[in-house]
Order: sequence, then C-alpha cells, then structure tokens
Amino acid sequence: MSLDYKTLATTVASLTEGETDTVSLMATLACEVHHADARFDWTGFYRVVGPELLKIGPYQGGHGCLVIPFARGVCGAAARTGETQLVADVDAFPGHIACASSTRSELVLPVWNGKGVLLGVFDIDSDQPNAFTQEDAEQLGAILAVTFKDAA
Repeated sequence: MSLDYKTLATTVASLTEGETDTVSLMATLACEVHHADARFDWTGFYRVVGPELLKIGPYQGGHGCLVIPFARGVCGAAARTGETQLVADVDAFPGHIACASSTRSELVLPVWNGKGVLLGVFDIDSDQPNAFTQEDAEQLGAILAVTFKDAA
C-alpha cells in the first residue's frame, strides 16, 4: 500500500500556510511525515549550520547523530551532491553512519528554499530493507519544494 501523498501534501500545506521560519516548517513536516507511514522509523532534518556541516534539527523517532559533515554518510552525500539519496541497504553504502543500529534503508532529500539556498537535508530511515521507492523520493521532494519555497 502506497502512502496517500495527495492527502499528506494537502495537510502539510494547510498546517504551514504563511509560515517562513525554517525550524517551524521542519518540525511540522517531520511530525506529519513520520506518522503518515509505518515504514518510517526515524524522520527528521539535519540543518546546514556552517561550511560543509550539518547538525540535527527537528525529528521524530529515537536519537539521531548530532553532527554530520558533508563528507560522511548518506545525509552528507545528499548535502554534498545536492541529489536525493535512495539507499535500499545502508550496509552497502560506503561510509554509512550508523546513528541507529536498527536502520536498514534510508531516503535523504536535499532541502532548498526558493532562492536556491541549501537549508539542510530531510532524512527518513526505515528498519525494513528496501523500504523506499522512487515515487517516495519524487512525492516527498515535491512537498519539500512547496513547503520551503519561502523559508528564510
């Protein structure tokens, strides 16, 4: 069963209408996405806080890594390349950072505002292998683009 992305997009849009604060948007999106699908074991953001550096932002689930350099892991790869990372098996990803030993697969999307500034990455972990699809990546990417277009 696929997640109802149309309903998710409508809900997120109604909850975030008029909001431009990046952290508020991240907190709302992390909560809504996390509770939308049982595949999502950890859902959250890593914020760009300096050159080549991510720090944990709003999230749902167990503890995450506090700091991730652009040079390391799946989140770092998404930030470094500006490309979505769809990882079916985290153990096969070179340099994967095991923030939680239960993570089997991961989807990480870069988060840009409407001016083309990289705000961070949106990280979704699953305790199931091969849990994410290209449709997940595309639909969530579209929601992120709309949600953060006016973010400061």
